[in-house]
Amino acid sequence: MTLNKVIISGGGTGGHIFPAIAIANALKEMSPGTEILFVGAKGKMEMGKVPAAGYNIVGLEISGLSSGLSISNLTLPFRLMKALWQARKVIKKFKPQVIIGVGGYASAAVAFTGAKMNIPILLQEQNSYPGKTNRFLSRYASRICVAYPDMQTFFPASKIVYTGNPVRKEIEHLLPTAEQGQHLFNLSNEKPILLAFGGSQGAKAINEGIENALPLFHKHGIQVLWQTGTPFYQRALNTVKNNGYDVKVFEFIREMNYAYAAADMVVARAGAITISELQVAGKASILIPLPTAAENHQYKNALQLSSRDAALILSNNDCPTKLGDTVINMIKDKPTLHALETRIKQMAAFDAAKTIASEVITLAG
Repeated sequence: MTLNKVIISGGGTGGHIFPAIAIANALKEMSPGTEILFVGAKGKMEMGKVPAAGYNIVGLEISGLSSGLSISNLTLPFRLMKALWQARKVIKKFKPQVIIGVGGYASAAVAFTGAKMNIPILLQEQNSYPGKTNRFLSRYASRICVAYPDMQTFFPASKIVYTGNPVRKEIEHLLPTAEQGQHLFNLSNEKPILLAFGGSQGAKAINEGIENALPLFHKHGIQVLWQTGTPFYQRALNTVKNNGYDVKVFEFIREMNYAYAAADMVVARAGAITISELQVAGKASILIPLPTAAENHQYKNALQLSSRDAALILSNNDCPTKLGDTVINMIKDKPTLHALETRIKQMAAFDAAKTIASEVITLAG
């Protein structure tokens, strides 16, 4: 059977949206005539990111529980029923052969409704500790594509397909040379290079850790590529300028493939997509898990690497005071640095988007 129509549902965070778009791109490449419709939650970031990537999206009126006592929590059952009704209406009109759920509130409504309408469901789980949505939906799914081994603890083993997470093509297959990366950012190849980032908005603990360590990095001749995010940007810029440190400060780095290529090591959060990028790029890393991430999933992601001696973990609380010494000890120890690079690269899963797309095409048949 030819694949004609697919719904991709979910969102809420970049960690859900960007893999979804990568899967859509792979489907269009492998089955060019396929019509793809995204279904997200009104007011969430997918409503802007998906159209920017060239795909149509429909928004459901759905949200989760608010923290503490709230009138909106009392109306949750009614909002959920409305979202299920909206999801059914979209599915009946579009008539997809397969529904892909990537996590998030919209994913729950659409995949659950689709399963009840006997449409095959494929789930894509990005983290080593699944979110509540995918754990709930797993009983209705035909396939569950995962990014970590040993996920049978959470999902039926017969449904699991190990695929890894979709990663941006320019990082997975078009990574520049170290020399090209160093040239772009005007860095020397004679001194170590540290890349530090905490996501598009930055990470307070990482930013403070880098700021406190700048005198130490200066003393040891370490160059820094520092993505601060908007809130910390001007402060970081002033600190570097006033002290003459060898640091390149960016509010946001668009050429992340060049940044990875240039770096000898990386300091970052432990989101699922960040870890997958570090794996395919083969970068020695210090991971600072976000402690407020749902169900502490970032720590569990990082633990998958550290337990295999493929990365170091530093707690969010320790980061501001201990990051500098940890970086110095690691970046000066060439054998350890090389071992970390080798082990993290061994954990990489390449062409995840294409593998997931193949599963979707199989389900359609």
